[in-house]
Amino acid sequence: MQLTVMAEGLQFPEGPVAMADGSVLLVEIKRGTLTRVTPDGSRHTVAELGGGPNGTAIGPDGAAYVCNNGDAWEWMDGDTHLPGGPPPQYRGGSIQRVDLGTGRFTTLYDSCDGKPLNSPNDLVFDSQGGFWFTCLGQTDGEVRRMGALYYALPDGSKIVRWRSDMISPNGVGLSPDERTVYMADCCVGRLYAFDLSAPGVMVPPPGNTTAPGRVVCTLPGYQWLDSLALEAGGRICVGTLWNGGITVFEDGGTYEHIPVPDPVTTNICFGGPDLRDAYITASSTGRLYRCRWPRPGLKLPFNA
Repeated sequence: MQLTVMAEGLQFPEGPVAMADGSVLLVEIKRGTLTRVTPDGSRHTVAELGGGPNGTAIGPDGAAYVCNNGDAWEWMDGDTHLPGGPPPQYRGGSIQRVDLGTGRFTTLYDSCDGKPLNSPNDLVFDSQGGFWFTCLGQTDGEVRRMGALYYALPDGSKIVRWRSDMISPNGVGLSPDERTVYMADCCVGRLYAFDLSAPGVMVPPPGNTTAPGRVVCTLPGYQWLDSLALEAGGRICVGTLWNGGITVFEDGGTYEHIPVPDPVTTNICFGGPDLRDAYITASSTGRLYRCRWPRPGLKLPFNA
């Protein structure tokens, strides 16, 4: 697969969204911005969000919705952009709504049931206009605040924590029929599937196990799973850390690994007329790659 550098000099890019005009919307976590990259590689700041914008998606109103981790970590020194240790103090993150025309943003959620959101990470909208999102969790170096999987409405009226007490929920996506939510548990290299009984409603976990959902696959060795996107045929494409690249899973658990020249390959999205233009965030080297994918990606419910 031939990769072309579409943009470089980005400060830990994540959460790419292929826009209708051929540009790519993404966050720069270290820079604290929502950024648009045009087809010629130019970078334009859409909004100065502060904190740590970690993932984004387009909602039914054409606005961008952003998981902001709230500066959940500090950064290592050096030429590459790598997360470092915990901040001196951490208060939690938020879900933000950004008007793409003006760059103005508001905070929709910063807590659920009176508890702060521990490092919001990634989100995906369903065709009904609600969204699933993850919180990665956060650590002070000794004690870890656990992560969770949530469902919320974009008007700020409803947020539900569906699964709690998980190590590091990261990427999240919906199956083509929207009857399954897939979630990557980052630090354990595990991909989960959760069945839905209705939009925004999870089937209860089986009573004879402590597993939060069905395990699709757990990668061997020291590999982390980051954010994800689905193909039209249902395969789950997950950014893979340390063994840098995209791991493509079948729902039954088989997988293949597609290498990318960055050990911190965090995400992929699909665009173009046939949805075979793939855009991949190589976060530690600050690059956005473009390539032709062998199969079409899943068309998302909303775009702008």
